[in-house]
Amino acid sequence: MRSRAEVLVERFILNSRWLLTPFYLGLVLVVVALAITFFRELWHLYATIFTAGESDVVLTVLALVDVVLVANLLIMVVISGYENFVSDIEVAEGVEKPDWLGKIDAGNLKVKVAAAIVAISSIHLLRAFLNVNEMADSKIILLMVMHMVFVFSALLLAYLDKISSHGPKAH
Repeated sequence: MRSRAEVLVERFILNSRWLLTPFYLGLVLVVVALAITFFRELWHLYATIFTAGESDVVLTVLALVDVVLVANLLIMVVISGYENFVSDIEVAEGVEKPDWLGKIDAGNLKVKVAAAIVAISSIHLLRAFLNVNEMADSKIILLMVMHMVFVFSALLLAYLDKISSHGPKAH
């Protein structure tokens, strides 16, 4: 039989997961800030569309895509993290919900975050290539090396998640 103190300590530890809630709410506020940034950049794009050069338009579009990818990443972290570590998210019958809701565990989330970082890094690298005349070769090489590190890390995380969730394949 467990002691009353043990039960109280365990209940306290279990309920401490609710301390994560302000972090997730803070990330939602970051998404609001990204939305403001997105619409500011979109407004700037349309305000200068007739005077901007092609590369400026492409760079602005890449910046918009970058903001969208970061916002997607944050929403995925907020929803999956909350559901994995705090509480299940109950969705009423007939209410639209993402297909992945309830299906992403902590390992899958790490892989998805790593893949999103690779996508964001790809956009930054493409932006650097479009500004190749304005950047030092050493900086472009550094960006390429960093990108390859992100790619390798994402692949390694995906492999580790695969073998940890399915176990090594028997031969």
